[in-house]
Amino acid sequence: MRTHDARATTAGLLLIAATASSLIATAFLGSVLDGADILGAVALQQNRLLTGALFQIVGAFTSASIAVALYPALKRYAAGMALGAVAFRLIEGVFFALAAVGTLVMVGLSEQLTAGASADASAELVRELGDSASTVGILAFYTGATLYYLVFFRSRLIPRWLSVGGLAGTVLGLVAALLALFGAIATFSGTQIVLNLPIAVQEMVLAVWLLVKGFSPKTPAPTAA
Repeated sequence: MRTHDARATTAGLLLIAATASSLIATAFLGSVLDGADILGAVALQQNRLLTGALFQIVGAFTSASIAVALYPALKRYAAGMALGAVAFRLIEGVFFALAAVGTLVMVGLSEQLTAGASADASAELVRELGDSASTVGILAFYTGATLYYLVFFRSRLIPRWLSVGGLAGTVLGLVAALLALFGAIATFSGTQIVLNLPIAVQEMVLAVWLLVKGFSPKTPAPTAA
């Protein structure tokens, strides 16, 4: 019999909220910032950008909260890795929040179109800042997620097939993030999106499992030899 406690339910809800807010933010931001006339495009779609930034912020907070919610259940099996997962997902949240700030700054710059070339140069800089912050946030996410899936595998709090699926998804996503970081593929390109699909599906499966099944019956924590 599985235990339905607040930790499993909270983590499941946060997984859904983080994934949904990230997808919604991406849908609103779209390719608005990809063109040459950044500020002109932003000026025409300020409300769309502001809505995207709002969901970026929601995603930042919910992403950071996932590992925090899981920590009490995981620490008895591997306290170091559980704490590492919290640390990296907090880093992820900070950098995703920084990306949201970049979006808000871009909206502010769009109101200064009369500034001419200097404003355009500033807009390009802010766009690069947002992209870089997103990349760092993604790298932190995959590192933190790998750590808690390793603890899940060790503790058997969820089925091992689910843990293995999570580890496979984080490896693919991490490869995609590193390829984007070193310029082998474009950031948020079709290739990167495809390589990120497995972990997106995995996180939703994990969320539903935690909400419906909860954690497996407690297994003895490993003891030192």
